[in-house]
Amino acid sequence: MNAPNGLIGLVSATAAGRRARDRLAAAWPEATRVYDTGGAGGAGTVRDAVARAFAECDRIVCFLATGATVRLVAPLLGDKESDPGVVCVDEAQRYAVALLGGHAGGANELAHAVAEVLPGCRPVVTTATDAVGVPGLDTLGLPVEGAVAAVSRAVLDGEPVRLVRHVPFPLPALPPNVIETAGDGAESDAGSGGGYTVLVTDRALEPDARTAVLRPATLAVGVGASRGAPADEITALVERALADAGLSPRSVAELATVEAKADEPGIVEAARRLGVPVRTYPAGELAAVPVPHPSDAPLAAVGTPSVAEAAALLACGEGAELVVPKRKSEVPGRAAMATCAVARRRTRGRLALVGLGPGARDLLTPRARDELRRASVVVGLDQYVDQIRDLLRPGTRVLESGLGAEEERARTAVAEARAGRAVALIGSGDAGVYAMASPALAEATADIDVVGVPGVTAALAAAALLGAPLGHDHVSISLSDLHTPWEVIERRVRAAAESDLVVTFYNPRSRGRDWQLPKALALLAEHRAPDTPVGVVRNASRPGERVTVTTLGGLDPAAVDMMTVVTVGNTATRTVAGRMVTPRGYRWQGGS
Repeated sequence: MNAPNGLIGLVSATAAGRRARDRLAAAWPEATRVYDTGGAGGAGTVRDAVARAFAECDRIVCFLATGATVRLVAPLLGDKESDPGVVCVDEAQRYAVALLGGHAGGANELAHAVAEVLPGCRPVVTTATDAVGVPGLDTLGLPVEGAVAAVSRAVLDGEPVRLVRHVPFPLPALPPNVIETAGDGAESDAGSGGGYTVLVTDRALEPDARTAVLRPATLAVGVGASRGAPADEITALVERALADAGLSPRSVAELATVEAKADEPGIVEAARRLGVPVRTYPAGELAAVPVPHPSDAPLAAVGTPSVAEAAALLACGEGAELVVPKRKSEVPGRAAMATCAVARRRTRGRLALVGLGPGARDLLTPRARDELRRASVVVGLDQYVDQIRDLLRPGTRVLESGLGAEEERARTAVAEARAGRAVALIGSGDAGVYAMASPALAEATADIDVVGVPGVTAALAAAALLGAPLGHDHVSISLSDLHTPWEVIERRVRAAAESDLVVTFYNPRSRGRDWQLPKALALLAEHRAPDTPVGVVRNASRPGERVTVTTLGGLDPAAVDMMTVVTVGNTATRTVAGRMVTPRGYRWQGGS
């Protein structure tokens, strides 16, 4: 597992702790800093090391007892927003305990990461939301303010909680007691008459004592400035523009301007004060953006009739809305030196195409697990949903269907993503190999974000059980003619035979299709000897797994069904100690 973001301090006091420390340092060399300790008392003590790490790092791993760590960090505590996350690892390296800063400090994530690096170690996370599988409001990747603790407790206790979204930001699944209701963007949405509310908005609303506000980064501020424009003037202009429009500065994603102003000190400093990056565009790109208020002044100065409006719109992408037209700064006694405009990006839903692997839980990738936990809607074949149902968060909406409904599932998943939701469309193996990625992407347009999550394919799972049959060039061919005419399949099999490729057959035989596999084997036999090794794997990585290595002449097609993968070697493939081996070159260096 990759190291979490930020600098991780490592502190140990014993030989066993140092060994575990060094293992982490070797696994994450760019992300860790080792704090050496000396004897008791004076410089170099464990207390000194913890204090230095606490001041210098984003997270800390202490290879110490929890009691000792508590006593060492207690005098250093400030607040949950600024304190580093602290993880404790015991002497036997059995547990990685998220001790401090589970969410804000990243200790929960770090505990899981440490446990993956240290053999036999288990993460211990006691944060209430994590313990019951509910996403914490402060773990959703958005700035959050208001009554976060009170609303989180209400969610955990099963009390009714309203979810109001002024923008359709794709949130993960929330428990059934969190019920989405329509909001009108009014001040009343920040309070629910005594009830609890989760409000997703970029509006500058003041939450009451029972409202938590999530701030999605929906806004971009375009800025134009004369040379030497003061940062105070630019900052005041932006803040006033946002306030007058009723928009929150915490939802600003970036300041955007023309490339010629990339190093303008006032713009750079204003962005720093707002806590956002500066994004720049060539004058030619800005000039091509239709805007309501073009001007000759920027055209003469930097080559585009609009900087502020055009940059804001470009930064927000297709479908952007100009919510604050260009306005000038106001400084008594002199001409304005800055302009700004604000655009809102169209919030996009998210479609994750998730490959579940061949079936075994330990062959499901960590990234696939993360995407399943991130989704509020899961779409898939009913038998695949059953494989991962226990991994879904409470409140996840599951849309499942039976065999033969691939196109319907693809359309459903895309429609849910277009509605602004976080969707996982699942398939076995890899989602892009004889699975759901292609029909989904045929439906998906540019108005949603699409993420591909690779999975272990049936061909790879079978190959690992057979030995190394795919050591050289190989091809996978489905023998199902439900979607592809047999004439096309036959042409492909013949080409693979003539090219001396190792062939893996998917969907080789079913009750209604019992002649295609014998026909395909006969085509291969025209170019390969009867003793060519053939691997037959049924239920790869699942209960009832069966692995057989036979030959092209000895294979009985009747022993094959739809749960089977058949791999036929090329002319160089050999059987060694009962395993199929295809050499990486055409010169065979071993015996048969």
